[in-house]
Amino acid sequence: MGFKKMALITHLPKQEQTLFSFVAVSVLLFLCWGVIEVESGIGVNWGTISLHKMSPFTVVDLLKQNKIQKVKLFDADPAVMKGLMGSGLEVMVGIPNDMLAGLSSSTSAADLWVAQNVSRYMVKGGVNIKYVAVGNEPFLTSYSGQYQSYVVPAMTNLLQSLAKANLARNVKLVVPCNADAYESSLPSQGTFRPELTPIITQMVSLLNSNGSPFVVNIYPFLSLYGNSDFPQDYAFFEGTTHAVTDGPNVYYNAFDGNLDTLIAALAKIGYGQMPIVIGEVGWPTDGALGANLTAARVFNQGLVNHVLSNKGTPLRPQVPPMDVYLFSLLDEGAKSVLPGNFERHWGIFSFDGQSKYPLNLGNGLLKNAKDVEYLPYRWCIANPMKDLAEVTNHVRLACSYADCTTLNYGGSCNEIGAKGNISYAFNSYYQLQKQNPRSCDFDGLGMVTFLNPSIGECRFLVGVSDYASSSGFRLQNSWISVLLILLWDAWLF
Repeated sequence: MGFKKMALITHLPKQEQTLFSFVAVSVLLFLCWGVIEVESGIGVNWGTISLHKMSPFTVVDLLKQNKIQKVKLFDADPAVMKGLMGSGLEVMVGIPNDMLAGLSSSTSAADLWVAQNVSRYMVKGGVNIKYVAVGNEPFLTSYSGQYQSYVVPAMTNLLQSLAKANLARNVKLVVPCNADAYESSLPSQGTFRPELTPIITQMVSLLNSNGSPFVVNIYPFLSLYGNSDFPQDYAFFEGTTHAVTDGPNVYYNAFDGNLDTLIAALAKIGYGQMPIVIGEVGWPTDGALGANLTAARVFNQGLVNHVLSNKGTPLRPQVPPMDVYLFSLLDEGAKSVLPGNFERHWGIFSFDGQSKYPLNLGNGLLKNAKDVEYLPYRWCIANPMKDLAEVTNHVRLACSYADCTTLNYGGSCNEIGAKGNISYAFNSYYQLQKQNPRSCDFDGLGMVTFLNPSIGECRFLVGVSDYASSSGFRLQNSWISVLLILLWDAWLF
């Protein structure tokens, strides 16, 4: 379309051509200046559903020493927000889906949420909140429409609340959407799901009128994991023998194909130029076939190189997404494994801030967290002098509390043998219990060792001691959250 418009210039009188050219150059300069102002970059998702939690201050220091300037949260946890204060990092806070109903029906609830989770941090030396995510993938097919009717009303109320707080110019609302919100056999034919089209059209109109981007989560790994016929090389950025031809455009990776499907779907509802942010994208390192250190490094490095090259996609050449948030910063050992055991292993860092593989986000290779306070270097293993015939219930109990997903098929500890499996389960529970001596008893079947029992890529962990472990517990009830925030707020300010 752009080339056709430029061709029309030659049919104008010479004086008008000069004026048109001046205006065109001015517009281009404005657009280029706008691109500079956006400061597109690579950010990370910081999830906190963890069994072993580092101090938020340690995590913020990890972000800063790796020059990661953008971070996306799934809530506005007071401890995490306290750690972010004064950091200068650009932050997206989140509103859980189960709060959308209340926010959609009550302006006072929206006012209270903004006051307690945005306004009080937007002070000198506070938190640089750029976005508020209204829900997380609220249109997901598996939710069967549970949240979709609340999204636009909640956005409307929250926009009014931000305006009342004089924050509407600085803080933008977004709605992270899963890629299952749209569908197509070819990118150019992309459309939103029919039942979602009216709601998403309203949502996008609201986003557009307030200068907000469309946020989408794209996971080529899940396409590969869920479909045995999906070409493996098409999931990566290294070239493929299964390129997808769509008219004049050729797609060599699933990421570009998925992104252009969204772009086509947006164009069909009248918003083809909508800015796009990738809210989540990544590759797990464990818990499934194809989820390993090598694949994660190849995918994530390929993604970063692709985005930072500013190559764009066939439908948006030289226009990459505004920002891309890798999923995830840290492993989260308490996440639900309903989608798969890999859910606990998305981190580019392990739970203790140690980089899993060499990765350059544009600022050199990842650096490990500093000053992590570990528990003493000791482990709990199966006692080799004992008969382990009655160990099954002990292993089952240990793994019901601790994370044993690496022991399953496709996991990094899947081939360490029966005694190795028992020791891994015992140690995982022992570390979770902060190495309480009684937690390594197991009716006399366990014993403490000072020799690291790790085998190859199967790492027997040692817990961290510098932050309270809460078995991944997060406050979901908004009123309990508000009460605790008020108490903490009184102490802080």
